[in-house]
Amino acid sequence: MNRREVIGTVGVGIAAVALASTGARAAEKPIRWKMSTSYPPKFPILQDGCDAMAKKIETMSQGRLKIDVYAAGELIGPFDVFDAVSQGKAIQAASTAAYYFPGKVPVASLFTACPFGFTPDEVNAWMYYGGGLDIYRDIFKAYNIYPIPHLTTGTQMGGWFRKEINSVDDIKGLKFRIPGLGGKVMAKLGATVVLTPGGEVFTALERGVIDACEWASPVQDLRLGLCQAAKYYYFPGWQEPTATPDLWVNLKAWEALPPDLKAIVEAACIESLTMSNAQGIVANSLALQELVEKRGVILKKFPDDVLVALREASKEVLEEEAKADPNTKRVLDSYTQFQDKIRHFRDVSEIAYYKAREPA
Repeated sequence: MNRREVIGTVGVGIAAVALASTGARAAEKPIRWKMSTSYPPKFPILQDGCDAMAKKIETMSQGRLKIDVYAAGELIGPFDVFDAVSQGKAIQAASTAAYYFPGKVPVASLFTACPFGFTPDEVNAWMYYGGGLDIYRDIFKAYNIYPIPHLTTGTQMGGWFRKEINSVDDIKGLKFRIPGLGGKVMAKLGATVVLTPGGEVFTALERGVIDACEWASPVQDLRLGLCQAAKYYYFPGWQEPTATPDLWVNLKAWEALPPDLKAIVEAACIESLTMSNAQGIVANSLALQELVEKRGVILKKFPDDVLVALREASKEVLEEEAKADPNTKRVLDSYTQFQDKIRHFRDVSEIAYYKAREPA
């Protein structure tokens, strides 16, 4: 047999194996998951990102894994997803923010956002190259949940207020919708903290049930119409320099997937994470412009003394959380060590560049 015949024979063999593999996969019964989220229907970037990710997974798997996505309230409530994923009966997966569930897992808030903490790219670096995701999965294994980061809000705004904040005294007695560790910080400064689902925030603010709220970023805030209920829009988003919602998968459902489908889900999540960040930069820039120029929103920076008080209160809250829970201490130790490791390079690279780029 000559070289050409050998190559031809090998080529036929490879084609036959590929066809057999394709045929075998086509004959497989598709795996079908139900996935619920903690976001309102058609919500920009977050709910839309879940729909796009599910379609991507179905395409990449050639239909072998299909995910039916339900917005908050369409199948189960936004705050019911923890138990539902853990049990794996009503749904196999959810997209949510861990900081909604500190009552279930005290350390959960740190996996979504940390006051005065990481930016979007920093938290991704910590998760994938600083051990953060390994710790996250190790802790949540006890709850039968396998987490995968898959969305980001980008750096958020500081929130909507019905009155101006001129000093720390203006925070005292304020009924403020704010989740996670940011809520504990505000409580330390005298605010009354309220945790309201996203779909109910506008009504609560409009009716005066709350005096202020933080939800996400300009594009999501515009979608909820918060500018119609409060006119002062504060920055920076000290409480959530980024928020990272995750795909939570029932651990048994995850372990039942073949290796290639696991790889497809992980890859789709990373793409979703990247695209939500890119989309957010554009969408939030346009939304902020509309809010200020067309909706009459008054954009204000928190006074320096308020930011100092918030930063000091944040430090106190984190120290208290670490003393109260071993897992929180474990995560915070990892978090702060990684922050120290990257700080110098960040200072002389991106931060220095941002300052140099601004005109004198």
